[in-house]
Amino acid sequence: MSTKLKEKEEKIQQIITKLAEESAKGKPIIVEGKKDEQTLRILGVNGVIVTVKTGGKSFLEATAEIEKLGAREVILLLDFDRRGTEGTLRLQRSLERSRIKANAMFWCDLRALVGREIQCIESLTSYLSTLQEKTK
Repeated sequence: MSTKLKEKEEKIQQIITKLAEESAKGKPIIVEGKKDEQTLRILGVNGVIVTVKTGGKSFLEATAEIEKLGAREVILLLDFDRRGTEGTLRLQRSLERSRIKANAMFWCDLRALVGREIQCIESLTSYLSTLQEKTK
């Protein structure tokens, strides 16, 4: 069991490392709220992070904000709950209409690993800590 948990922890760490690398190359990451942004910062992601659900922002306003960044590609990393899933799909369609590639692969990969155990990005740090404790 602990081998399986260790593998899961390593896969999550690899995804976060790749996420940080893509962010460092200038690809903005789109999250729902400030706590999600703080979590990514704690995990070592230092690039541009845009929150789409803060201050009552609509998806249309978020899309306009992303367009202003001038990025050709963004990384979507909304929560794993039903609203996050729907938001990811809506935002992806909206961005693609604006000719911005919406990369949801990190979201899909993380969701496949933790989707049933955690619902939001802000829980990633505590989830990783728990995995580390269980695998010692």
